[in-house]
Amino acid sequence: MFYKPSYTPGRHRIQGRHRMAGPVLLLFTILAAASSCTSLNITNYYHKHQSTLDSIDQTFKKAYQERPFSIEFTDRPFNHVSLELMTDTLTYIYEFGVNEQRMQDTLLKYRFDAPAINALITQMRSVNCTWVNDLDYYTDNKRQSLIYISLWPRIFNRPFVNKKYYILTYFSLPQYFDSEGNLLVRRRLKRIRKINGETFKKINSKVCYTLSDRFR
Repeated sequence: MFYKPSYTPGRHRIQGRHRMAGPVLLLFTILAAASSCTSLNITNYYHKHQSTLDSIDQTFKKAYQERPFSIEFTDRPFNHVSLELMTDTLTYIYEFGVNEQRMQDTLLKYRFDAPAINALITQMRSVNCTWVNDLDYYTDNKRQSLIYISLWPRIFNRPFVNKKYYILTYFSLPQYFDSEGNLLVRRRLKRIRKINGETFKKINSKVCYTLSDRFR
């Protein structure tokens, strides 16, 4: 005696696909939400934190002119900082916890502006700034300098989110831009200026930004 199967393979394959649709849809939803996290509007971020970011620029510029240095945070909670201290003969690189007394002793030893550097560290932590330094660039064969500020907003420190950095450049003089806001070499020379291989966009006449895989 033969018995007719109570199911057909095809029907169960279709049902299987339906069962898979839920987890797949959930995964796509998570990835889409993570992707949207990277769409942080850096112009809004700049304006929200403008007073602090502008202060970092001015404080660093003044202290750097006295004795050159750079500041880098080496962890995402912004609890450990690396200082590159340049003297007349050597460059020293130290890493400290932000509240370590030996950092103050080191700054005093090499005669750096400890109050300014401490203020910078506090300000940098408050706006998720991971690196600040002075960089040279050239216009008409004349050397100029800019302040280079790397940001890693905590919104980027999430699962599935690409680890990108927003870079701000502070110029001493107004710059030239094309109709799309791209930074140009000169007004009459319609060639896009690149800094560290990156194209920068306008925030205002002296401040530009880019999104980069590198913080420096």
